[in-house]
Amino acid sequence: MRALRFLRIVHTVGRFRLDEFLPSAGLRFAFGLGYFWAGRGRPRGERLRLALESLGPVFVKFGQLLSVRPDIIPEDIATELAHLQDNVPPFGWQEVIATLDRAYGRPVAEVFREIDAVPVASASVAQVHFALLPDGREAAVKVLRPGIREVIAQDVALLYVLADLGGRTSEGRRLRPREVIAEFEKTIGDELDLLREAANASQLRRNFADGRLLIVPEVYWDWCNHEVMVMERIDGIPVNATERLRAAGIDIPKLARDGVEIFFTQVFRDGFFHADMHPGNIFVAQDGRYCGVDFGIMGTLSDADKSYLATNFLAFFHRDYHRVATAHLEAGWVPPDARVDELESAIRSVCEPIFDRPLKEIYFGKLMLRIFEVSRRFRMEVQPQLVLLQKTLLQVEGLGRQLDPELDLRRTAQPILERWMNEQVGLRGLAKSLRDEAPAWARALPQLPRLAHRLLAEAPTTHRLEAGLERLAEAQRRQTRVLAAIVAMLALVVAGMFLR
Repeated sequence: MRALRFLRIVHTVGRFRLDEFLPSAGLRFAFGLGYFWAGRGRPRGERLRLALESLGPVFVKFGQLLSVRPDIIPEDIATELAHLQDNVPPFGWQEVIATLDRAYGRPVAEVFREIDAVPVASASVAQVHFALLPDGREAAVKVLRPGIREVIAQDVALLYVLADLGGRTSEGRRLRPREVIAEFEKTIGDELDLLREAANASQLRRNFADGRLLIVPEVYWDWCNHEVMVMERIDGIPVNATERLRAAGIDIPKLARDGVEIFFTQVFRDGFFHADMHPGNIFVAQDGRYCGVDFGIMGTLSDADKSYLATNFLAFFHRDYHRVATAHLEAGWVPPDARVDELESAIRSVCEPIFDRPLKEIYFGKLMLRIFEVSRRFRMEVQPQLVLLQKTLLQVEGLGRQLDPELDLRRTAQPILERWMNEQVGLRGLAKSLRDEAPAWARALPQLPRLAHRLLAEAPTTHRLEAGLERLAEAQRRQTRVLAAIVAMLALVVAGMFLR
């Protein structure tokens, strides 16, 4: 089976004349002879997109990943691959029943009061059916596509073979194709575990528990397993159905601003964000709040990542290109021998022409992509977590501009970023850190006398006794300094509370 699949890939390469991407001149010559009848009338990016679509959902998803990697592929190809769509016909009702019976170990009629045979959504990994739980609650049932794990494992193995072929050249080694495939394998592997997705949904729901901006469906854990996820049914208007939104009396400009606020809140407050925010996953309730679904792909950011990103965004907003350059160096993503002035000049050459345009024509998501593309010549390594962030920012900003062409991302995002930065540095940030560390200090301080006694007990000789006494004295001095520090900390905490 794998051999047949590999032959189909080879035929697809020839049929769409993708041999120009092959590293070996001999292979290019062989494909040229064998597929002389296939023309190259279309641009290379379009031919690659059509080839990936013909090879099925795994290759489509891989192309979508590549579309946000300007450090790997040229801009014309990235732009074309961004048009890839994950449209897959639904699988049959009998396969749905078989999966549910196997997952629950009993007939589906005993699990749900009702379940619709016609799916409301279908994708490469799973599809969704509406149902009623035994207690009458309305639910959405997500069912894993039968055999999808085997299909993905087979195609990923072939992608590794192709990566090894492409990695034999110096340029191929620089792009680290096996690492790219490994990143893709992890991302798509996470989507195959619906318990993981349920946990993601539950975490995001807790993060937005106030329900002011975002509604996240409740997970019904008693009905969830690795192949089936059951959650609260969400009724809303698709976010890109602007005429229906207007007819429902939704404030469209506010909706666009709220989308930006939700994204930046997820990124900078929580470090945990929905990383697949295309219009098919976003709905709008009748009261104007966003409703999110499909939590298979989530991004996470460390405090260091958040600090780096906030610094970069604020520097972009103020056109401080030197700060952008130094932030790259401080994060360790550009080699330390890189010249700051050269990196600053390169960034300026990208940003200045963009900032001379009206605000409604400035796309910060595309600006980030251009910055990473320019950074290639400074041997910048793009982090996997930033790849998901780039993709999501492009989606959020594109969606916001679709709702409101006058959307000013800077005006919406800058107060959020500045508030977050104020909470991380200065007295407020220090007070927060002290409050977080107070339990550890409370546990450590009472142990100092016991540790001093142990030192004395382990020093039977006069020499060791003298050394132990000296260490005890030093421990007492440290304890005095710590107690003084604690008093100062408490004072700062109180000050921080008043500053709120």
